[in-house]
Amino acid sequence: FVLVWEEPRSMQEESMGVSPAHRRWREEFLKRLRHSGLLQEQLQKEVLQTKKRICFVLLSAPWSVLCYYAEEISLRVPLQVVTAPIVNWSEQILSKLSLPNLMSQDVPNPPPDYYTCQFRTNKLEFLGSDNKDTFFKTTQRHQVLYEILARTPYGSVKNGEVGVDRLLNEQVFTAAYPLHEQLPTPPVSPQSLSLRQILYAYWAQWSCWRRYQPLDHIREYFGEKIALYFAWLFYTGWLLPASVVGTVIFLIGFWLVATDVPNELCGSGNSFIMCPLCNICSYWNYSSICVTYKAGLLFDNGGTVFLSVFMSLWAITFLEYWKRTCSSLSHRWDCSEFQDIEERPRPEFTAMAPMTMRNPVTGAEEPYFPENKRFNRTLTGCMVIIIMVAVVLIFLTAIILYRTILSIIIYKSEYSFFSFSAGRIASFSGSVLNLLVILLLSRIYTALAHILTRWMHRTQTKYEDMFILKVFVFQFVNFYSSPVYIAFFKGFIGYPGNYNTLFGVRNEDCGAGGCLIDLAQELLVIMVGKQLINNIQEFISKVKSWWQKRKLNPQLKEAGQEAQRQEEASPWEADYQLLVCEGLFSEYLEMIQFGFITIFVAACPLAPLFALINNWVEVRLDAQKFVTEYRRPVVERAQDIGIWFPILQFIAHMAVLSNAFLIAFTSSFVPRLYYRYTRDSTLSGFINFTLATSPLSYQQQHNTSCYWAFRDENGEYLPEYFHLLAIRLGFVIIFEHVVFFIGRLIDLMVPDVSEEVEMKIKREHYMAKEALAENQ
Repeated sequence: FVLVWEEPRSMQEESMGVSPAHRRWREEFLKRLRHSGLLQEQLQKEVLQTKKRICFVLLSAPWSVLCYYAEEISLRVPLQVVTAPIVNWSEQILSKLSLPNLMSQDVPNPPPDYYTCQFRTNKLEFLGSDNKDTFFKTTQRHQVLYEILARTPYGSVKNGEVGVDRLLNEQVFTAAYPLHEQLPTPPVSPQSLSLRQILYAYWAQWSCWRRYQPLDHIREYFGEKIALYFAWLFYTGWLLPASVVGTVIFLIGFWLVATDVPNELCGSGNSFIMCPLCNICSYWNYSSICVTYKAGLLFDNGGTVFLSVFMSLWAITFLEYWKRTCSSLSHRWDCSEFQDIEERPRPEFTAMAPMTMRNPVTGAEEPYFPENKRFNRTLTGCMVIIIMVAVVLIFLTAIILYRTILSIIIYKSEYSFFSFSAGRIASFSGSVLNLLVILLLSRIYTALAHILTRWMHRTQTKYEDMFILKVFVFQFVNFYSSPVYIAFFKGFIGYPGNYNTLFGVRNEDCGAGGCLIDLAQELLVIMVGKQLINNIQEFISKVKSWWQKRKLNPQLKEAGQEAQRQEEASPWEADYQLLVCEGLFSEYLEMIQFGFITIFVAACPLAPLFALINNWVEVRLDAQKFVTEYRRPVVERAQDIGIWFPILQFIAHMAVLSNAFLIAFTSSFVPRLYYRYTRDSTLSGFINFTLATSPLSYQQQHNTSCYWAFRDENGEYLPEYFHLLAIRLGFVIIFEHVVFFIGRLIDLMVPDVSEEVEMKIKREHYMAKEALAENQ
């Protein structure tokens, strides 16, 4: 393990640039680490161009310290090698069908699978090896060292002056990281590759885009938590059928363009004079939006009903399969009981908790945070969430007003092209502005959530779950408020002579072609725009990594051939030039796109295709970041993806309700179906059926015109409106009941844990009991 800090080279600069408190904290921290039994080796490197001295402290733990803390933090060590082969489910299916498997690859040096149990010093001869250098894996040594670093105080415990993380925040140290294995430079044989070299060659390369991920190698090098994240990204494969079905439904729209009612609309000439779309706008011919109406059919056609049902069942089936996959992986990696029994209190919590309490499961005395203090902090967190949600709604209102006012300004333009497209230009620019606001507010609230959740929770899992829940509640409103407004509230403008207003401005109407095409545009701007911005950020991170190496490595400076002949940087110097690994939260937050491809799929059939492309790119970019661009993270154990799974279940249930209401109230599916069975099966006259004539009181001051509604000449609702309302509500009830029933049936038929895994668990419990009995 390596600790790093930077300081000025000269005494004069040192007195000006180094805080005495920082120096005192650092010296006290290093002294207490020595008292804990850690071995230290201090090295220095001068960077001439920046007038700085970089100080490295290499930490290692002797055998006695490793054994003590291994028992303290319940490290698991091997009992016996498991010989059962690990086969992917798709590999089994393809082999039964005698089909070639294009996704398989032979990855060298597969990590052996063991039966394991918790380490005990008095069972050392039974548990393992006589070789003290190899008994504990490198990742386990990192865990022990980080545990010591995280719980060692450097000042007043009451003031929270505990642990290396606090020192990093105070900039006493500039970095703390375990060492990477070296990447290969010359060609070497596959069997002699290290774990990092294997991951670089068989996982992080773009040529591996269609290959299975070497999850066991990822787990061995980065730990269970990161391996489970990449295992979760397996839903990329599940996006294949979803994207195919969505693309087919989208293409069906091209056929409908030639056969559906657009012909009646496009050939109507001056038959339908429409009411102005704003207070200063002029009357317009319905036939003028022929092209836009046709484009709307690509998103609004009968196939969206099938797609909505398909995607709702797809989401439920995917989550059921993930439960089985997760239980299999957590068993294989010996973390099935991690959260309930093995997980230790967080070092920060241990240092700050004012009292202790007996753990009802393990019987051990553990630090405890009183409920009254916990309640006060929870209440504060809830208030901050409410305030930030209110801020989101304020920005949403501002963007609505922006679109309305901008469309009026553009309409007044002297250029006829801009005047004709005023609504579409305002809508698109509003979507882009909304995306920028979303990303800005996301950064602000994520920083706030870190502060609100810092000290309250006993274990790392609970801490992360509560942090994620706070952020997701906000992000759910932040990302989905605008699409929900467009889908279900936009277009309620009243009727001519009695328009609804917002702050004195007439409510915005749906654009030409209906609200569904506006919703599709909003979703595409947010999804594609967010993906593009994320990819730009990935590129920026590469530039930052290059600049950090250039700044810290004199060989890359303007020192000519002399510098080029200097010896290569040491491993700790090379790793210091890499970027800090900021965890998986931002990666998991990409699950927001899971909502776009399920909650609003009725409005955007192409959403699964964009998600598929994004995930293919995301897996390789993330792999490259972890292997080559990030400092090595400390291994963390986990048995599942935490609170993200309940969040996904919530999104899947919301998707059923959202798609039901989208089809019933926003799309033209129900009015078409009603007209087909009550008026004309060929839909002849359907355009006229959906239009109402402006009220007589309005016609006395203005020309006679039409608008989209089921109202009479006095502005009152027609009987057809109530017929359609009843049908729409009935459709919603039937749709969600059918989908939820089928989903519940799938849940009952597919067990969360496969029979094979259940049998292995029973076998392991039996073997562990026998092994312990023999060594009593």
